[in-house]
Formats: sequence, C-alpha cells, structure tokens
Amino acid sequence: MNNRPASRLRRLTAVVAGLAVAAVALSGCLYAQIPEIKPSVTREPDTSGVPADLLPYYSQELVWDECGAGFDCTDVTAPLDWENPSAGEISLAVVRHQATREYTGSLLINPGGPGASGFDFVADSLGFAVGADLVEQFDVIGFDPRGVGRSTAVRCFDPAEMDAYLYDIPAAERGTPEWEAELTERHRQFAEACEEGSDGILPHITTVNAARDLDLLRGVLGDTELNYLGYSYGTFLGATYAKLYPDRATRLVLDGAIDPSIPGIDVGVTQALGFESALRAYLEDCLASSGCPFNGTLEEALADFQALLASVEQRPLPNGDGRMLGADTLVTGVIQALYSKDFWPTLSDGLEAVLQGDPSTMFFIADNYNGRSEDGEYLDNSTEAFRAYNCMDYPVEDDPAAEAAAMEKIRRGAPTFAPYWEGPDPCEVWPYPPTGTRGPIAAEGSGPIVVVGTTNDPATPYEWSESLAAQLDNGVLVTREGEGHTGYNKGNRCVNEAVEGFLLDGTVPKDGLRC
Repeated sequence: MNNRPASRLRRLTAVVAGLAVAAVALSGCLYAQIPEIKPSVTREPDTSGVPADLLPYYSQELVWDECGAGFDCTDVTAPLDWENPSAGEISLAVVRHQATREYTGSLLINPGGPGASGFDFVADSLGFAVGADLVEQFDVIGFDPRGVGRSTAVRCFDPAEMDAYLYDIPAAERGTPEWEAELTERHRQFAEACEEGSDGILPHITTVNAARDLDLLRGVLGDTELNYLGYSYGTFLGATYAKLYPDRATRLVLDGAIDPSIPGIDVGVTQALGFESALRAYLEDCLASSGCPFNGTLEEALADFQALLASVEQRPLPNGDGRMLGADTLVTGVIQALYSKDFWPTLSDGLEAVLQGDPSTMFFIADNYNGRSEDGEYLDNSTEAFRAYNCMDYPVEDDPAAEAAAMEKIRRGAPTFAPYWEGPDPCEVWPYPPTGTRGPIAAEGSGPIVVVGTTNDPATPYEWSESLAAQLDNGVLVTREGEGHTGYNKGNRCVNEAVEGFLLDGTVPKDGLRC
C-alpha cells in the first residue's frame, strides 16, 4: 500500500455540491408554487449544425407528462459515449415549469455537486432556484445529469452499507498506516460496488459528456442558444459547455465559481482555508449573540471548538439509532452549516447539544449533507455520483512534495480543520483512470458570461470567481459582499437585478459590480 499522505480534496469538494438543495432542507425556504397549470407545449427541436450520427438524438420529440401542480416531466435519450454514439444509450430526467406569462425561452438550472439533482431542485423549491420574474418569462428546466438521481444513475451501496461507509469510526488511530489502510479498503469496496451496480456507465460519467448532454437538452427543447444558471459545480459544467459550444453560449450565469485552471490539490487547500475563515466568522457572530455555546475571545472560542473536536475523536458520542458521532461526522455537520449564515443558529444548537452529550442535532445536519433521511434511507445518489465525476474529471496527481507542501499550508491557514482534511484519496482505487484535464477556459466566441462570487464563500472561495471571470474572453464579474455559498437569490437585491436583467433582457452588468 502507498503510505504517502494523500489529499482528501475529492471528497471535500462535495462541499461544492448540493448546496442549494441542502439549504432548502435546513432552512425550509420554499417558494409558493404557481398554481396555474398550462397546457403542455412541445416545441420543434433545433437540429442546426448537428452531425448525421447525432440527428436521431437531437430530433427526438419529447413527450411531457404532468408531474405536480404547474410541472411536467419527460425523459431524453442521450448517447452513452458521445465519441461513439452507437455504443449505447442513457436516459436524462427533465422537469419543466412553463413560463407563466410571456415566454422568453428555456432556462436550464444546475444546483451543483457534482451529483445534486437539478430535477428535485426545481420541482421541490422553484423559488429557491430562481426569482419570480424568471418564473414568469422562462420555462424553468431542472434536469439530472448523467449518473445522477432519476437519470441513468451510478449505483453503489445499499443504505446499511452507506451508513457504515460514511459514519463508521475507523478502528485504527488517525494518521497511522493502519488507519490509512483501513480507509483505503473501504474506498476499494465502495468503488467495486459502484462498478458492479452501475451497468458500465462509470467511464462515461464526466463533465465533458454532461456538457454535451446539456447541448442536447437545449436542442430538443427547441432553443437555438443556451440560457443557463449554474450554481457551484454547475459553474464548471457551464464553463465547459461554453468551451465546447461558444457560439451557443449566449446567456450563462455562473454563481459560486470553481476555477478550472487550478489542480485538484489546490482545490482542497483553498476550501480548507475558506471553511476556516467561515468558522471564524460564525464564532465572531456567535460570541456577540445570546445562546452561544462558547464564550471569551474569538481565539478562546476557536480553541474550545478545537478541543471539542478532539474530545469526540477520543470519546465518540452515541446517537439514539446506534451510530457514534466522531470527529469526522462532526466536521461534516459543521461544514454543512457554514454554507449559509441562516444555518448558524442551528449550528449553535447542535454544538451546545454535543457539549451536553447529545449528538442528535449534529447527526441531523450531517445527514442533510449526505442525503440521508430520518428512517435511514438515502434520498439521492449524490455521494456516488460525486465520486464518479470527480474520479474521472481530476487528473492523477502523484507529487509527494507538492502534497506535503499543500498539507503544510492547510496546517498553517486552517489549523482547526487540518487534522480532518487528510487521508487516502478514494480515487486511487477507482476502476477507471481519469480522462479530465485542468486548465483555463476562455470560451472564445461566446456571449457575455456573468460570474457571481461571494467574498466569504467557504465552499467556492471568492478568488475562484475572480479567476474564472478573468479567464473567460467575455467574463463579467459580479461580487456579493457577505457570508455564505453563492450570491443570486440570497436576499441581495443588487445581485438579483444584475442576474435577472442579464437573463431576461440581455443587459450585461458592469464588470466588477460590487453588491
């Protein structure tokens, strides 16, 4: 076994993931769905410029079925392998909320991940996904990318096996060769289960293929150009689309950007620093409010929080369902709650309960992150799909010196999370080698692409949005000053007007606009 330190970045970039869905689940921030049910409309597919071998896919006529008040659904057939369209097919699940007033076009939404369900995001929380003006003028389209949810999906563990994989505490001491071997074996079993349960799709679960699927959706929906709103990982999907189809990328909004130019190891470092910054912001706010589980100065509170992590590492707390709360699950819950300032009161309640020996609230938050329901079932396959995409998208990095330097940077800049940020890379035992590359995306020839960044976003730090906007030939940066992950539809009128004015009217915000 390779005993060198390995970055845990691939798992932790899941923090980039189902942020929007998770936010709805924790906050209960749901939109009153539009009661009007319009007759289902099927539009003529756009097949312009489509090669002959792809015409059967782009020319398919969609059959829409009602699937909830104001919503209809369909399935779109896509090639399993875009390089070899005759090698098999997959299905893409799509939900639509038709424009309630003047129809402008389709607006496709991706909530992040990789692995979050765009179908559920739109169907369950339309007004969290988009503002009311966009609902009036766009057919709002949610879809599950290949490998995800209702689409042809990655399948791995059953619920009991997933519980053991995500929550069981290793028998060996953290950081030892035995600990690393134990975790590597868990990752190997998970990868083998994914290979066995996923019917040959794993090598084709890549962002490049998902971007090609995105263009197929545009075409079969009858749009000649793409209108798109991508959150978090959805920014990488959108930027990849713009790279492949710049002439069709006319109104793209990328909110909470991933920087495609940096290697995976740097992703892990930057996120660690981002969450440390968000934790400090939370503690400052907590200390200034009533009911905070900590007291004293910021540094004293931070030290007490670190001691709490060390305590549950040594003496895990039993939950009512038999699971034990160790440091890794506690970190998962804390990270989940740091997505949004709205979650901070719940985080305080959970930490206070842990101090009293009750881990139930922190399990609730961690379960929300992992898509686990109270009855032990998993509501989605986001963990499986996340792993499949990242293991195929990120090139292998085998530079022990660079990894050691990265971990040293995390230890200096994120001392609270550093002990829990390191471990064997699960992608080292994935059944297929990665095919993705890392590099700047310019998307020469595209329309303006609006990139929204939040100054203290822990999951997709602001510097990534700055970088992506600078890389894009027609990138426009809009900055939300504040806490939390992503900026649009989070209560900032300035950001909302910039995004909606661009999508609805093509009004390009001033580059560098700060809100």
